[in-house]
Amino acid sequence: MNTPFFISWRYQRAKQKNRLVSLISFFSTLGIALGVMVLILGLSAMNGFERELNNRILAVVPHGEITGADEHSVRDADLLEKRLQAVPQIQGVSPFVSFTALIENGAKMKVVQVKGVDKKTQDQVSSLGKFVLNNGWTNFEKNGGLVLGYAIARELDVQEGDWVTLLISQNNGDEMAQPSRERIQVSGILRLDGQLDHSYALMSKAQAQAFLGLTANQVSGVEIKVQNPFRMQDMDYSSLNDYPQLLNLQNWQSKFGYMYRDIQLIRTVMYIAMVLVIGVACFNIVSTLIMAVKDKAGDIAIMRTLGANSAFIKRIFIWYGLLAGMKGCLIGIVLGIFFALNLTALIQGLEKLIGHKLLSDGIYFVDFLPSELHWQDVVLVLAAALVLSLIASLYPAGRAAKLQPAQILSGY
Repeated sequence: MNTPFFISWRYQRAKQKNRLVSLISFFSTLGIALGVMVLILGLSAMNGFERELNNRILAVVPHGEITGADEHSVRDADLLEKRLQAVPQIQGVSPFVSFTALIENGAKMKVVQVKGVDKKTQDQVSSLGKFVLNNGWTNFEKNGGLVLGYAIARELDVQEGDWVTLLISQNNGDEMAQPSRERIQVSGILRLDGQLDHSYALMSKAQAQAFLGLTANQVSGVEIKVQNPFRMQDMDYSSLNDYPQLLNLQNWQSKFGYMYRDIQLIRTVMYIAMVLVIGVACFNIVSTLIMAVKDKAGDIAIMRTLGANSAFIKRIFIWYGLLAGMKGCLIGIVLGIFFALNLTALIQGLEKLIGHKLLSDGIYFVDFLPSELHWQDVVLVLAAALVLSLIASLYPAGRAAKLQPAQILSGY
C-alpha cells in the first residue's frame, strides 16, 4: 500500500480543526468543479457547432462554383462538365442557372436568389434534398414548381401548394423594359433551421432556362463537390486551361469559411480562459495546504521522530493537494458530462420558459445550441486540472518536508 497516499486520504476525510481550512478547501473544490464543468460544456458546444457546420453547410452548399468570368453565363456547359469530371479530386458536378427575382404573395414581397438545378446532378454535389419537407424533393422534377427556404416561406406567409408570382428582370439591354411575371406553385419547403433558410429558392434547371431565354447548353455556372473541401487550393485544374471561355472559381470558404475559423478561435480562447479559471481555483490549494501543514505540524513531528524522511512527508502533502484537486475534477466532470449530453434540450426548455430564441436563424447557421461530447476533451480537461493541482501542491509540500521535529515539539 502507498502509505503517503493512505495518510493523505485520512487527512482529507478527517474533520479539520480549523474551520477556515475547511472553508477555503470547499471554495477551492467548488472553483475547480465549476471550471471543469464549464470547460467541458464549452468544448462540447464547439464540437456541436463544428458537426452542424459539416452536416448543414458543407453537406448542403457546393464546395465550389465555377462561373463565366466575363459573361453572365457559361456557353458550353456539357464541355465544362466533361473537363471537370476529368479532375480526380472532384466527386460530383452539377450545372445550375441563377437569377434574382422578386416573389409576390398578395401584398407581401421578398427579393431572393433563385437557383435552377437538375435533381439528379444536384444530389451528386449536396444533400439538399434531405431537408425538403414532406418528400417534396422526390417529385421535384416531375411536379416542377418552386422550393422555398422555410424562413422565406414564413415571411411570405405561404405553404406547400400555394401559388406565388415571380418578377424577373429582362436582360435585353432595355432599361425601361418591364419585368416578366411568372405564376408558379410552391412545391416544397426547405428547412435547415438556420441562416440558409433565408437564402434558398430552387426550381428545375429547364424551367429557369426557359424564364431567362437560355438554351439547354447555357447555364450560369457549375457546382462541384470535392473529396477534401479543406484542400481545394491544392487541386489541379489544368484540364480547364484550354477551355474556350474565361472562368471564375469561388469555393465555399469565401462564403462560409469564417464560420469554421470562428469556431476554432472561440474553442482556443475558451480553453485558455477556462484553464486560467481552473488554475486560479487550484492555487487556492496552496492556501489550504499551508494551513493544513500548520494544523498537522504535530503529526509531522511524530512521523519524523518515528523515522519518516523529508521525501515521505512531501509525498503526503502532494497527495493531499492532488486529492483536493481530483475531488473538484470528478464533481465537475460528472456535472459537465450530464449538461453536455442534455445541453440542446435544456436550452430549448429555457427558450420556451422565457419565450425568446437565444440563437436567431437570421444570424447563425443554426437556430439551436448543438452539443457533442468528445471523451478526449474530458481526458484533456482532467489532465490539465490535475497538473495544475500538482503544481499548486509542490510549494506547501516542500515547506512541510523542511519542518524540524525538535522545533515543533518544543512548542507543545
